Amino acid sequence: MYLANTTPPDSVARPSSDTMALTVLKQFRLIYGSVRQHFREVEHSCGVSGSQLWLLHEIARTPGIGVSELANRLSIHQSTCSQLVDKLETRGLVSKQRKIEDQRRVGLQLTDRAAEVLSAAPGPVEGVLPQALQGLTDDTLEQLQASLAQVIAQLTTRDERSADKPLADL
Repeated sequence: MYLANTTPPDSVARPSSDTMALTVLKQFRLIYGSVRQHFREVEHSCGVSGSQLWLLHEIARTPGIGVSELANRLSIHQSTCSQLVDKLETRGLVSKQRKIEDQRRVGLQLTDRAAEVLSAAPGPVEGVLPQALQGLTDDTLEQLQASLAQVIAQLTTRDERSADKPLADL
């Protein structure tokens, strides 16, 4: 005999949308807290911000890189990148040199002090979130991008400028 209030054996009870929304909120908190903790460790270990460390790492990988290419690699606005480079130059960690083939272009070089900073830095230098995202499959990244676009569409207030700033500087 089948009772009207019983659940068929092949169906699974699903959490309510309120419960699921709170679970997802906790996931965002865990990600944000993990990112902040990593950046605190970076600053404590080597005395530069997470975004400055990533810049130093990219300059070490490609000596002579220009600010535009550096901004592209970090997916940040060029003016933000220029400000970070200026701070590193003021601290004696980066030097700017005109390119021989085109005197209008400036290439960036690390100083000896920058090598000490890089050696003291905890990894990953690009940050825990970019590293985690790089470990995902293309399909997963596409699904995540689409889902986050839906979340963003639901926001009643958006700071579009934040998209072009390093996480460490938010």
